Amino acid sequence: MKFNNKITRILVVLVLVPSLAMAQVDFNKRPDDDLGNVEDEFQEHFFEALKQKGIENYDRAVEALHKCLNLNSKKPVIYFELGKNYNKLKNFGAAEDNLKKAISMQPDNEWFLDELYDVYFQQEDIDNAIKTIKQLVKYHPDYKEDLAALYVREKRYKQALELLDELDEELGVSEARDAMRNDIYSITGNVDDRIENLEQRIANNPNNEDNHLKLIYRYSQTGDKQKAYKAAENLLRIKPDSKFVHLALYKFYLQDGKLEDAINSVKIALTSPEINADAKAKVLKDFVNFVSKNPEYEGDLVDITALVDGNKDAQTHSDLGQYYLKSGDKVKALANFKEALKQDPNDFKLIKDVLLLQLDTQDYTAVVQDSEEALELYPAQPILYLVNGVANNKQGSHKKAIDNLEMGLDFLIDNPNMEADFYSELSLAYKALNNISKSETFAKKAQAIKAQQ
Repeated sequence: MKFNNKITRILVVLVLVPSLAMAQVDFNKRPDDDLGNVEDEFQEHFFEALKQKGIENYDRAVEALHKCLNLNSKKPVIYFELGKNYNKLKNFGAAEDNLKKAISMQPDNEWFLDELYDVYFQQEDIDNAIKTIKQLVKYHPDYKEDLAALYVREKRYKQALELLDELDEELGVSEARDAMRNDIYSITGNVDDRIENLEQRIANNPNNEDNHLKLIYRYSQTGDKQKAYKAAENLLRIKPDSKFVHLALYKFYLQDGKLEDAINSVKIALTSPEINADAKAKVLKDFVNFVSKNPEYEGDLVDITALVDGNKDAQTHSDLGQYYLKSGDKVKALANFKEALKQDPNDFKLIKDVLLLQLDTQDYTAVVQDSEEALELYPAQPILYLVNGVANNKQGSHKKAIDNLEMGLDFLIDNPNMEADFYSELSLAYKALNNISKSETFAKKAQAIKAQQ
């Protein structure tokens, strides 16, 4: 795979080639000997080569360039163009020979060296690629980044990090180089170097919030909670208006028993527009879990959820629903599950949770309607037929209950408990229709399954 920097430079070369060729060949010069129209013929073959290369007829381009060589073999641009066309044809030996010839004639030509680097890179001849790119680093810092990437491929991690340090010092940090640096740290498992680098960055630029946050994360990753906590407090001291630091602080405050500070951090995190929805959902989920173990703080949970009423995502509503379900508040649980379902209407688990709670709260009309809609999405889910049958039985629509229950049984596989529930509901439906024989048959089937459990 090639690097973006390399692709960019190749595009630049393509733009510059015509002017490069013109710089090498003065097509306006009149012949000063008796060779006839040699220069006109050279020009014709050369631009034919450029045209053929442009339409990807590389073989024809090579033919035209060899005609140019027959007329004048002292122009390095011809060997350069031959090298590029052979490179496209994957004739790497010929490409290398011609590019080396061009370079011998113009040793400091960046574009010749760049194309030779590409030839080596395509062949994964990393040693020669490194030798070539070392000649290119004086032209542009991007080559240093490519060289660092080659060092990584060769597992020369120390040299790669030294180059990245040089580039950071010259140009400032970049996401691409940081990604490469982190890859090296992950490969080598050198946690200390990673942390030391962040600490040095913070020392050089204490106001850079991003480095503080990365350091907090890295300390947390290594399990050094105390240093992570200290790093978070240090960031808060330097930047009291930081919002992101509270994504870490609330956890430390909860662990430390500083509950007022924890609640304040949770509120700041959940109401900050800078913090994305996924991070907020994680904060709220953690606080919901805390309140489930410490119910005396439910009032704070109510206050906090009120702050983000318009911004809660499906997962947040689902987490709140589970919390209220565990605490026995089925009404609030159902309300949150419904809100979650509005945002994610195809989530089968949410559909099931809503239907079961609607049964518990005896909203049978809603169960019938919602289960019928759900069956359009999930026609092979037996639980949907079961809840529909239960709700229809409760409403006195026993024939409809029987139809759905019998259909649901066709989809039921290896679930004895649910099978017993189906038979019990069928027994109730047939009994209500005075079909005592069938009612007793299904009742016995349900009892037989329960006896085996």
